[in-house]
Amino acid sequence: MINLKKNSQISLEKNGEDFKHICIGLDWGVINKKSFFGLFNDKESVDLDGSVTMFDSKKKEKDTVYYRKLVSNDKAIRHSGDDRVGDSSADNKDNEVIYIDLQKVSVDVDTIVFYLNSFKQQDFSDIPYSKIRIIEGEHHNPNKVFASYDLSGDSSFKGFTSMVMAKMNRAPGGRWTFTAIGEPIEAKDIAGTIKVIREKYL
Repeated sequence: MINLKKNSQISLEKNGEDFKHICIGLDWGVINKKSFFGLFNDKESVDLDGSVTMFDSKKKEKDTVYYRKLVSNDKAIRHSGDDRVGDSSADNKDNEVIYIDLQKVSVDVDTIVFYLNSFKQQDFSDIPYSKIRIIEGEHHNPNKVFASYDLSGDSSFKGFTSMVMAKMNRAPGGRWTFTAIGEPIEAKDIAGTIKVIREKYL
């Protein structure tokens, strides 16, 4: 497994063969809070929305897949559905999964961007961890993780409720590359996030 760092880029291929299908797993933890003078731990559910937007070479939005639209127009991208809780412990489970058939992605799509928005406007610095994983194949099999990019809640995320996780670009010849980003942004919802992506990440 490849452990990605911020701004690191990899090709979506193995042994010279381009991937045809991948799964993008999004994972995050619940917020742990002390109560009653610190004697007890309360767990606050975290409702993050994992979304993906497709753009053409002119930065025009072609399609967005999210919790209210689970399948892209070209049928290349499927979303597993909304997770409104988060994980109570670090495990091998992804809260939301985005399935991508790279062979079906519309030919006019140049960039695919993955991002998270906090539905309840919970501060990202309070969320203990979030991560994105690339899994080989059309089925979500945690034993076939190709690459992973981990983030932890820290002071740099304080005050932010949206985050650009990563993007994929179609390289010359049709091969896709994946770039880890992991940056908090000034946005409150999906529409605001798409605006920032168009201005800064394409």
